[in-house]
Amino acid sequence: MAFDIEMIKKVYGTMAERVDKARELVGRPLTLSEKILYSHLWEGTPSQAFSRGKDYVDFAPDRVACQDATAQMALLQFMHAGKKTVAVPTTVHCDHLIQAKVGATTDLAVANSQSKEVFDFLSSVSNKYGIGFWKPGSGIIHQIVLENYAFPGGMMIGTDSHTVNAGGLGMLAIGVGGADAVDVMSGMSWELKFPKLIGVKLTGKLNGWTAPKDVILKVADILTVKGGTGAIVEYFGEGAINMSCTGKGTICNMGAEIGATTSTFGYDDSMRRYLAATGRQDVVDAADKVADYLTGDAEVYANPSQYFDELIEINLSELEPHINGPFTPDRGTPVSKMKEEATKNGWPLKVEWGLIGSCTNSSYEDMARAASIVEQAVAHGISPKAEFGINPGSEQIRYTIERDGIIATFEKMGTKVFTNACGPCIGQWDRAGADKEEKNTIVHSFNRNFSKRADGNPNTHAFVTSPEMVAALAISGDLSFNPITDTLLNDKGEAVKLNPPTGDELPKRGFDVEDAGFQAPAADGSDVQVAVSETSDRLQLLAPFDAWDGKNISGAKLLIKAFGKCTTDHISMAGPWLRFRGHLDNISNNMLIGAVNAYNQEANKVKNQLTGEYAAVPAVARAYKAAGVPSIVVGDQNYGEGSSREHAAMEPRFLGVKAVLVKSFARIHETNLKKQGMLALTFANEADYDKIKEDDTINFLDLTEFAPGKPLTLEFVHADGSKDIILANHTYNESQIGWFVAGSALNLIAANA
Repeated sequence: MAFDIEMIKKVYGTMAERVDKARELVGRPLTLSEKILYSHLWEGTPSQAFSRGKDYVDFAPDRVACQDATAQMALLQFMHAGKKTVAVPTTVHCDHLIQAKVGATTDLAVANSQSKEVFDFLSSVSNKYGIGFWKPGSGIIHQIVLENYAFPGGMMIGTDSHTVNAGGLGMLAIGVGGADAVDVMSGMSWELKFPKLIGVKLTGKLNGWTAPKDVILKVADILTVKGGTGAIVEYFGEGAINMSCTGKGTICNMGAEIGATTSTFGYDDSMRRYLAATGRQDVVDAADKVADYLTGDAEVYANPSQYFDELIEINLSELEPHINGPFTPDRGTPVSKMKEEATKNGWPLKVEWGLIGSCTNSSYEDMARAASIVEQAVAHGISPKAEFGINPGSEQIRYTIERDGIIATFEKMGTKVFTNACGPCIGQWDRAGADKEEKNTIVHSFNRNFSKRADGNPNTHAFVTSPEMVAALAISGDLSFNPITDTLLNDKGEAVKLNPPTGDELPKRGFDVEDAGFQAPAADGSDVQVAVSETSDRLQLLAPFDAWDGKNISGAKLLIKAFGKCTTDHISMAGPWLRFRGHLDNISNNMLIGAVNAYNQEANKVKNQLTGEYAAVPAVARAYKAAGVPSIVVGDQNYGEGSSREHAAMEPRFLGVKAVLVKSFARIHETNLKKQGMLALTFANEADYDKIKEDDTINFLDLTEFAPGKPLTLEFVHADGSKDIILANHTYNESQIGWFVAGSALNLIAANA
């Protein structure tokens, strides 16, 4: 039986009425995305039609999921909300704080020892507030959600940008910051600007070496890392129906890399098969009763250009395997063009490592197809030229692929089997020799490949591709190897051509597991004690941020003008810093240390205007804070892309930054800044970015008149006494201005508890 089956039945019980009413109000057929949105309005039955990309709307998500790195801060905030239990089904998953180094058994034991304090905190706070807890080693949050909690037509939020993975089971699953999660866990509505809609029509059928991963790699190449901002991507067509459920999950997962609010597919037989295989026939039975409401209306898919704001069409029968990168997931190269591109750009052709897993590609099918390539190489006497590592997506996956001999196949080639956790995908990889910062190439089936992301080496050229292509490239040791046309030499000097990958969509003998790693919460957690030591360097109870004093901000100093790409990895790095995710003061020592200073093109070296000396960004911010001097941060395009980590907003807030002024924001980061009581502003004229000087002092001239739709006026006073008046736009509505006035959204929740 499925978790929360009664909740799921309740969702389906109101869906027909709500969707029918929405169709009447909108006056036309509806996409799947619109059906889910309108059936999850906070008000219940719809009473008005909303404008895409304009109207802020209150929603009622069905559930919340948190991973251990973000759950710490989310639950520390929830403890201030004054609630006895969470208002909607919520889970916590321990998957980020486990480093990949030796192998699963050793690495998990080390993590359980090093992070015991954090795991104990998460276990106890989950037990107290009615939250399901998935222990370290149980698996990666998004794979576990897909296996246990996702359901067609549902809406969920999660404190990780790849929450969108659940779109593979027909959900609208959306990544948010911890403060958004606290709202929903506290029984409040969740606000989102009604998204625009991008339709992707998939025709034909995947064949040969082409995999579902190639669909999203192609889409990312088309739309770029910000092309999906403010939009839901809805996939449909015969190509979508012909694809596995976990393949759909892979595509939705990497929708985060194009900035999309989320991505989804309509309910079909692949989802029925997957739900049944994972023990949820009861969900299938319930979903089948409202099946027509769990996909887009037929008229929409017949004439998609009339119903979507943007339309992309991809013929899967003609799609070529892609290898995206390096340093950005939207730089797509078909495998047939890689040799030319790599040579032209000076990318190292020698592949040092091949890595398979992460939340993106760690399903049974992924492992089986990659193993089929390894099996061929072993049978033909081909020795791998690169090192190889895998991260199974869950204990259920690991147990099943071990039972079916897939792990044994990998191990014949010396593969390291890491813990069922994120590992190298999020920088939790203790890679030997990475500290030498040598120029090298790795290939992986992960979702992100920003500089230093996997191993901390800025010179590691990381390329994203499908699991089967990772296997082929790791075996060949050559980035330019094209398995469709090229051959490999075996130990007898014979030329061998690899056959296309094969692998079962689902295990023929069914899934199996001895201990999935789930801990149910206490029926009554009122007596459960949650202890946080005052001397801990891992956990720190939160103090409320100060409310706005009602005055214009004046005398602020420029902390940094960030140049070029500034992701949440640049603002608040992961890797070794993950250990401080529950301690705001300590983790603030990584604030913006990866951002490039526009004035000297160096990272973590900015001018302290109080002394005239250059120092690390956090040190300068602390100096300003100690002196009672406010500061602001200036940034470039798509500022804050990447992870949903709200630490990237909380750290600047904690260290006295009052405003972030950029050319454009990534959606989640903009919301996170608002939630923490900061000013998230964009240049009315992007060219004004160039007017800002290193020694500037900034005065807000009309903050006292802060109102929806009214730009703010900032005065930048230069060292020579000259001034530039800059107009800054914002997207705050009345309730969001209330967060700013109160000092944070959490302050408002606590005040009303």
